[in-house]
Amino acid sequence: MPKKKSPRTMGTVTTSWEIIHALEELRGAGVTELADHLEMPKGTVYTHLATLKEQKYVVKRDGKYHLSLHFLSLGEFVKNNHFLFNAGRSEVERLADETDEYVHLVTEEHGDLIYLHEARGQNAVGKNYFEKKLEKPGYLHSSAYGKAILAYLPESYVEEIVDQSGLPQRTEKTITSKTELFDELETIREQGFAQNDEEEIFGTRAVGAPILDKNNTVLGAVSITKPTSRMQGEEFNRTIPEVVKNAANVIEVNIQTIRNQDINHHR
Repeated sequence: MPKKKSPRTMGTVTTSWEIIHALEELRGAGVTELADHLEMPKGTVYTHLATLKEQKYVVKRDGKYHLSLHFLSLGEFVKNNHFLFNAGRSEVERLADETDEYVHLVTEEHGDLIYLHEARGQNAVGKNYFEKKLEKPGYLHSSAYGKAILAYLPESYVEEIVDQSGLPQRTEKTITSKTELFDELETIREQGFAQNDEEEIFGTRAVGAPILDKNNTVLGAVSITKPTSRMQGEEFNRTIPEVVKNAANVIEVNIQTIRNQDINHHR
């Protein structure tokens, strides 16, 4: 998604990351398969794999190289030290218990949708789908939480995201027009919440609310997802939006509290 080219980058680092992403895509591979896939010399691929293995981020099993579990530890460290995760986790879990549905906490980074936390209520649907989504960054335009974020980003940045990432169609209801997207983002700002009406998965609806700081800068979003049959009329247009907006407000207060504590701690 949006990537700004820097005049000063290291080709060797870029090559290592291309190999890492290829190992992810191929779910493990040998040197020859990687070299063919990436159109790189075998010697180059082998040297980078050997370095990654030495640093414990690649393992070799049954003649193939795989990403190691050290990435899991690194990801947990990043997540556990993110202010939004710490401010929102308990509220997300409370909301899932209260509604018995799926609740998500997300943010945006480099134009990508990043999943920070999810909680699953007893009646939640789509378990396999949502668990799989946690493995990769997502698009912002086809979900309630994503659109809630887009609505409060600078317009020029939204333009950049759309130009770089496009508006891929997930269902027949997905927004695929830039004009339609910007019209909806205006509506979201007016009402304070976003809706997903089977735009990502057929048979489900979701409502998301932005999480803002005191300067009205968007930090992320929280959302509730339900089967369409359980989110109709008043529930979809008033009840759940109020519940989600209240949750976002609680998280906003938690963020400010955490930041105030950090300020006092460093005095």
